[in-house]
Amino acid sequence: MNWLGAVPAWCWWLIALVLVAGGQEIRVGAGKSEAATARGETEAARTELADYRLVVSERDRRAAAQARTEEQRRQAVADEAGRKADEKYTDLEGRTVAAESRADGLRGEIARLRDGRRATCNTIATQQRQAGTSAVVVLGGLLEESDRMAGDLAKALERSRIAGLACESIIKGINR
Repeated sequence: MNWLGAVPAWCWWLIALVLVAGGQEIRVGAGKSEAATARGETEAARTELADYRLVVSERDRRAAAQARTEEQRRQAVADEAGRKADEKYTDLEGRTVAAESRADGLRGEIARLRDGRRATCNTIATQQRQAGTSAVVVLGGLLEESDRMAGDLAKALERSRIAGLACESIIKGINR
């Protein structure tokens, strides 16, 4: 141990200082290495996140475009069904006007027959004339009223049928 005493104390302090400084230098180097690795991992994560956001935004864009296309297709189906229903309604109105015209002609004929019956009945006995005229008038009135009601009901039924067919057409077109 003699040789240890021959080394001055300040040398021992210098050796200790060099060892501590070297250890710190190793720790700082390792810290820098870990920081560089962490920066690389962070940058990779940022790149991966940016790529993911790009994929998601592209998928959202395609889904929105597809939804718009489907909505436009459904609207076109509904518009076409509405157009066809309008054509059928127009046709119905024309047929209704023609039927009303024919019904008015029949009502005129009933009125003419009723008036003829009244004129003919003037030559028959009063009791028979009153009974005959009453029957013709009542039957004529009933015929006119039932004809009017039948026309109204037929028109309402046809409008309901056209509307139902239009709805059915729209639903079939949408569910394709």
